[in-house]
Amino acid sequence: MNLSPFIDEVALQAEDILAGIKDRIQARASLDEFVSLDYPKLDPTHRKKVVADVMAVLESDGVFGERFVDSFDADQNADDNEDH
Repeated sequence: MNLSPFIDEVALQAEDILAGIKDRIQARASLDEFVSLDYPKLDPTHRKKVVADVMAVLESDGVFGERFVDSFDADQNADDNEDH
């Protein structure tokens, strides 16, 4: 089954679905609930794939990780400066 149309549609609606949510666990749960309600004929395996792929899109768009990347980079720079 081609899940791309489902993934694309949910990803387009993600901003509304996840309004105010920045936590990955809550986001995944909200997306899972949305997909289950809006696409009840998808079997659980397909729903899981749609949610995982939408989460991957959101991750690549930096929805969740920017503050973690920034703090990691700051830590790395501090470590690098200590070595000199």
